[in-house]
Amino acid sequence: MRTMESRQVALLIARVVFGGFFLFNAFNHFTRTTAMAGYAASKGVPLPTVAVLVAGVLLLVGGLSLLFGWAPRVGVICLLVFLIPVTLIMHAFWADPDPQARAIDLAMFAKNLGLIGGTMAFAAVPTPWPTSVDERVRAHRAAPQRPAEQT
Repeated sequence: MRTMESRQVALLIARVVFGGFFLFNAFNHFTRTTAMAGYAASKGVPLPTVAVLVAGVLLLVGGLSLLFGWAPRVGVICLLVFLIPVTLIMHAFWADPDPQARAIDLAMFAKNLGLIGGTMAFAAVPTPWPTSVDERVRAHRAAPQRPAEQT
């Protein structure tokens, strides 16, 4: 049995927390589509219901990818494709005339910048990640194949 180093444990915990965060938000996109589409429409997003559902898919794929370590580069791309436009369009604090709305959007903008940074940090981790689907697949492919039994 293999023991995990502390950095591998830290990466696994980060994957669970970070991936779980995006999965929670994907769930919200699918269960609160109407409310989120209304908010997106108020921000000028075209086809807001479609946009919310596409965002939910990006969050779902990205969250699952980070959580399970399956094609993490694809997951990172999905999350960045979601985070960058959402940050600039939905949380454009500089355009809010209302001071209270501006403060909320500034907080959400800053949070999303942190999420963008965290997402990009996952792109820097060499693959396959320990305790990941990709690691299992690679190990299975590298294992010597047993000859087929003859009858």
